[in-house]
Amino acid sequence: MVEGRDKLVIIAAGGTGGHLFPARAFADEMRDRGWKVGLISDKRGVKYAEGFPAEWMEQVQAASPNFRKPWTVPGAALKINAGISRAVTLIRETQPLLVAGFGGYPAFPALAAARRQKVPIIIHEQNAVLGRVNRQFAKHAKLVASGFDRLDRLPNWSAHMAVGNPVRAPILARREDPYPSTDGKLTILITGGSQGSKIIGDIIPSAIADHVPPPLQSRLKVIQQVRKEQYAFVDNMYRRMKIEAELAPFFSDMPEKLSEAHLVIARSGAGTVSEIAAVGRPSILIPLAIAMDDHQAANAEALVDVGAADMVLESNLYPKLLGALITARLQDTDDLRARAAAAKASAKINATRDLADMAERVAEL
Repeated sequence: MVEGRDKLVIIAAGGTGGHLFPARAFADEMRDRGWKVGLISDKRGVKYAEGFPAEWMEQVQAASPNFRKPWTVPGAALKINAGISRAVTLIRETQPLLVAGFGGYPAFPALAAARRQKVPIIIHEQNAVLGRVNRQFAKHAKLVASGFDRLDRLPNWSAHMAVGNPVRAPILARREDPYPSTDGKLTILITGGSQGSKIIGDIIPSAIADHVPPPLQSRLKVIQQVRKEQYAFVDNMYRRMKIEAELAPFFSDMPEKLSEAHLVIARSGAGTVSEIAAVGRPSILIPLAIAMDDHQAANAEALVDVGAADMVLESNLYPKLLGALITARLQDTDDLRARAAAAKASAKINATRDLADMAERVAEL
């Protein structure tokens, strides 16, 4: 490292919580190691950054050009260039040893500025398919770290290391919780994610209420995230069959909910898949069909391939088929435990530490 310079890492991330949450875990670890942290994002990304462990946060202009609407491209280009210009100024002023990109189009200006200023870049890709912004800079990065062993769309000759996805401490704290007893109630945890959750609320209650045998229904407890506009419909479905259900748009105690689940039904966002693995629970994963490069299906395969999960594509998401699958899984409790163990064994629980180790090595080059 350059003598006399502060150990500063600038984190470039934004767009959704899926990019900011692992960036936050990395920032915590770097600060614990004596580093200073800056965050560059845009207006949308900063919304997820409340309490982010950084000395400073800078909101720059960013955009995602839509080439199918060419009339929008000039305006997007102006925003991107303004964001890069501001990021270049920040890098000159703060002299970081490293810029770490966590994806999302708000990361583009900072990574472009780092390349111009010849500041070392590392990238962390949460999904099993390299995102568009990370793909742009992968060949210029000293290291491309990934949340899964599989990383599609990685440019040739890129330095790649599968470290896993940083997982929240409250989730990791539940890792040692044993798989719940199957002698009494059987709990299904259903989460919908922030996108495309309507189909979850439409199909899954029907699968459970109409296509799971009554003797098994009587043993069920369903915990389900439900959109507000779907609450009455879902509630009525479960009440009609006298199935115990806890419904809410959001659960603040998700680590506890995940721990008590016998089976999880969820989208296969990178964070969700990593948290299911960390706690070790069997799952049925429903990839978001409109996800860029079908990356949620690639994420799901990480658990499917080790025998910990089933994947059901939206094109096959019919109540009767899903009800039969739920029934088959819950009636074989030995298989449930085996799937839970396989999920837990696949988890990369030292992702944050390993990523920080690699970041420090790159900064010392």
